[in-house]
Amino acid sequence: MQQRRIVGFFCGLVLAVLFSACSPFSKLQKHGTDDKAALEYYKKGDWYKAGVLFEELIPRLRGSSEQEMSQFYYAYTQYHQQLYAVSATLFKKFYETFARSDYAQESMYMYALSLYKDTPKYNLDQSNTLVAMASLQDFVNAYPESKYRDDCTKMIGDLRKKLETKAYERAKLYYKTSSFNISSLKSSVVAINNFQKEFPDSEFNEELAYLKVDAQFQYAQNSMETKQKERYKDVLTYHQELTDKFPKSANLRQSEKMFETSQKEIERLDKLEKEIKELQQKQNDANRPAKVTSAN
Repeated sequence: MQQRRIVGFFCGLVLAVLFSACSPFSKLQKHGTDDKAALEYYKKGDWYKAGVLFEELIPRLRGSSEQEMSQFYYAYTQYHQQLYAVSATLFKKFYETFARSDYAQESMYMYALSLYKDTPKYNLDQSNTLVAMASLQDFVNAYPESKYRDDCTKMIGDLRKKLETKAYERAKLYYKTSSFNISSLKSSVVAINNFQKEFPDSEFNEELAYLKVDAQFQYAQNSMETKQKERYKDVLTYHQELTDKFPKSANLRQSEKMFETSQKEIERLDKLEKEIKELQQKQNDANRPAKVTSAN
């Protein structure tokens, strides 16, 4: 019984191979094709077969009137197969080669759209995201009245949000690891400052404004005493920023405690500096040679 099943499987496999070899698509591949056959597969939405045929067809159409549309359709076959890096390359090649084509604008848009589709998740390297944003902006600049303008603007906003989330998570990561490494406290403050400058309207700014106060406070506490005063002064500045921008913040009370502690530490350090200066002055006076007075 088992042997019959094995024989039946191999017979079916052989028939499938023979049928495939005799299919119209295989014949077109072996004996050459024309744009009509490729276009028929394209209209049916058979993107793979259409792509294979267009790829074989294009070199033979060089210099002919059909070359332009074959390359345009070929780029779309790759896009519909979600091969966005490939489609981006093909659409870019199209609008650079056929700059005067009626499809040049659409091709430039599809190039930018392909790059947009190919951008990674926010937690990965965002180099491709920056390229996609630049390409979308280039399209808007080149075709400010295009029907694709609003779509491009929305996609730029989506990509900017991705960069924003990436920057937010990076700042949070420095803060989370700060208990293991004092340099992470400083890096956290720097990262938050950079975030606030780059994304001034972000919904994350209230949370980060408080975390900056906390990170700076811990940074000051764990610093050498000779550097604490200036670092506590930054705590006062960051607390005031939080108060001014987010007066109803849920973290305001905790921030005020760090503000008050920082003020007391600054006063203590000021007093200590004064005492040290007075002590040094006394030592200098004691070490100064006494003046010799001459007898009359």
